[in-house]
Amino acid sequence: MRTDKIDICDAPSESYLSALGVHEYWERGYWVSPKLFDDEQIERLRAAHERLWRGDFDGPASQYGQPKVLESALQVRQQCNAFWLNTEIGAAVQSPLLGAIAARLMRVPRVRLWHDQAIYKPGQGSDGTSSAGNVGWHQDYGYWQASDTTNLCTAWVALQDTDLGNGGMRTIVGSHRWGFIPGSDTFWEQDLDGLRERYQAKGEWLDEPCVLRAGQVTFHHALTLHGSGPNLSNAPRLSVVAHMMPADTRFSGSAQWHPNVVFLGPNPRAGQPFEGPCFPELWPRATG
Repeated sequence: MRTDKIDICDAPSESYLSALGVHEYWERGYWVSPKLFDDEQIERLRAAHERLWRGDFDGPASQYGQPKVLESALQVRQQCNAFWLNTEIGAAVQSPLLGAIAARLMRVPRVRLWHDQAIYKPGQGSDGTSSAGNVGWHQDYGYWQASDTTNLCTAWVALQDTDLGNGGMRTIVGSHRWGFIPGSDTFWEQDLDGLRERYQAKGEWLDEPCVLRAGQVTFHHALTLHGSGPNLSNAPRLSVVAHMMPADTRFSGSAQWHPNVVFLGPNPRAGQPFEGPCFPELWPRATG
């Protein structure tokens, strides 16, 4: 796996992200931004969620474009590649600012979108006891072994004030330094205590909540363990998520399945670059 990085200093993200913030990202495994999306954008993205989940799409749905069929009304809804289906979500996850910040955090000159997600965590009320809304402790790279580098970055955009009360994200501080953990593709495993027992032998278990105001974004490393508990409010917890990669990321040849590998063609080969319209370049933004 490649871990090469290049320092850059020319991104307009500097007014949002200081050198101290970059250090924090590499030291702790994540960094929380100031507010990047204004209230009007947030309302548009919340409306985009409503349209998405009722099947009102701006583009044709493909085999990867249909929302997941739920077994429980309390289950988390996750739509990958939502940017194909909704132009508002597409604009958000392809934001040049997100790309510029990710470029500084990953220390690379160019950034592409790996894929995106819209995530809806239903509210179950303060008396709820169901674990159906839990997101298991996992590493994003547990699902991304098709990429030839672990230096990928996720931007999680809060569309409402978010904390432990409504099932906000929690990270295990410094866990990105533990390296890749085989079998860490455990997003849908909802026994958080059982997963902790599985993973905590790797290092100190410092479980820290990401407390965000609407419009703030948490950026985390692809190896950072993270998850979340139930939404004990009466309203859904909504987010859009941009998963970003260095623009020169290539197919590792891994046999692990990932839906985006099909965009490399019928016979993908190790070393083939992830490029083209399915992996749009976010930074620097093309002009002309």
